[in-house]
Amino acid sequence: MVNTTIKTTKSQEIFAAAQNLMPGGVSSPVRAFKSVGGQPIVFDRVKGAYIWDVDGNKYIDYVGTWGPAICGHAHPEVIAALHEALEKGTSFGAPSVLENVLAEMVIDAVPSIEMVRFVNSGTEACMGVLRLMRAFTNREKIIKFEGCYHGHADAFLVKAGSGVATLGLPDSPGVPKLATSTTLTAPFNDLEAVKALFEENHDEIAGVILEPVVGNAGFIAPDAGFLEGLRELTHEYGALLVFDEVMTGFRIAYGGAQEKFGVTPDLTTLGKVIGGGLPVGAYGGRRDIMSMVAPAGPVYQAGTLSGNPLAMTAGIKTLELLQKPGTYESLERITKKLADGLLQIAKETGHAACGGQISAMFGLFFTAGPVHNYEDAKKSDTAKFGRFHRGMLERGVYLAPSQFEAGFTSFAHTEEDIEQTLAVARDVMSSL
Repeated sequence: MVNTTIKTTKSQEIFAAAQNLMPGGVSSPVRAFKSVGGQPIVFDRVKGAYIWDVDGNKYIDYVGTWGPAICGHAHPEVIAALHEALEKGTSFGAPSVLENVLAEMVIDAVPSIEMVRFVNSGTEACMGVLRLMRAFTNREKIIKFEGCYHGHADAFLVKAGSGVATLGLPDSPGVPKLATSTTLTAPFNDLEAVKALFEENHDEIAGVILEPVVGNAGFIAPDAGFLEGLRELTHEYGALLVFDEVMTGFRIAYGGAQEKFGVTPDLTTLGKVIGGGLPVGAYGGRRDIMSMVAPAGPVYQAGTLSGNPLAMTAGIKTLELLQKPGTYESLERITKKLADGLLQIAKETGHAACGGQISAMFGLFFTAGPVHNYEDAKKSDTAKFGRFHRGMLERGVYLAPSQFEAGFTSFAHTEEDIEQTLAVARDVMSSL
C-alpha cells in the first residue's frame, strides 16, 4: 500500500482565510474542488513535473497550470530568458521586436494563420475572433458545441464546459438573453445537427467555433470525418470555421489539431503554451480576414498588456524547446503509456471506464462509454471520480479536480513518474 496520509494544515488555514477575501476562496472556480470534495491544496512552488504545497507535500502534476507547462514547470531555459527580459522592464505598452519573433513562429507553425493578434488570455482571443467573424460575414449567428468552452464572454456561456460543467451551473446569471440569442448549439460529433442548423438559419450564420479536440468536457476526440464535414458545411454556406486551439495548439502537434488532422480552419484562437506559463492569448487566420482588425481595419480590439515582453519571451523560448527533435514522439509515448495503463487498471479492478489520449493530452471517464459528446460525458460516475481524485491526491498525484477536464503531460514527465502514477492508480481503484 502507498502512504495515504498527507498533512494539509497550512493549506486548510490559507484556504479558510481566502474564502473571506475572494469569492469561494479562489481566482477561478474549478480550483475550489467543489466537484471532487475536500479542500484544495495551496501551492508553494513547482518544478519540472512536480508540485510542492505549503505543507511540504510533493505531487506528480498532470494539470500543468491547465496546459501551458508542456516543457515542465519553471524550465531552466525559460527562466533564464525571463531573467534577461526582466532587466529590460516588465511592460512596454508599445511595439517590441519580441512580438515579431513570436508572431513569425506562430505563423510558420499553424496552417491557418497568415496574420496574428496577441491578447492576454484565451477568453480575450475568443471574444476578438467572435467580433471578427461577425464583421467579416456581416452575419450575427454562431454555432458552438455543447460542452465546449471558449471563455466566459456572454455569447459563449451557452451549454458551456469547463467550470460551468464542473459546478453544474445553468447558463450564468447576469448574461442578457439578447447576448445569447444568436448562439446556436449542437452536440459535438453530430454533423447532421450542424447541417440542420445551417438549413434553418440560411445566410444568417457567421461561423462555427469549436475545440477540435474537446478538453473542457473531459477529453473527447473528434470522430473520423467530423472536422472535414464541418469544413465542407462552412464552405457550402459561406460561413467561417474557427478552431479554438487554446488547449490543443502546440500541444497535440506543433501545428495544433489542424496539423494533426489535416483540416485548415479560417481562424484560430491560441493561448496557454504560446505564453510559456505567462498570461497570453492570440487569434489569427487568413490575411483578408485579419486585415479587418484595427488599426488596419474597422473591427476594434485593444489591450494595454497585449504583446507583453515577458509573455513573448516565455512563449518564444517554449516554442524553441518544442522544436527539438523527438519532443512530440516522447510526449506521445509517455502519455499513451499513462492513458492505456489507467484504462487497463480500471478494467482489472472492475470499474467501467473509457478515455484516451492524443499526444500530450488525455482523459479518463468513469463510464463504459464510448464518449462522443457532452451528453455521453455526463453519464460518468462523478462521485466515483471524486473519490478517485482524492485518493490519488493523498498518494501524491495531482489530477484536474473535475471529471470534465482533460489532463496534460509534459516532456519533464519520466517513465518512472508514469509507473509511479499507475501504481498509485491501481492502489486507489482497488479500494474504490
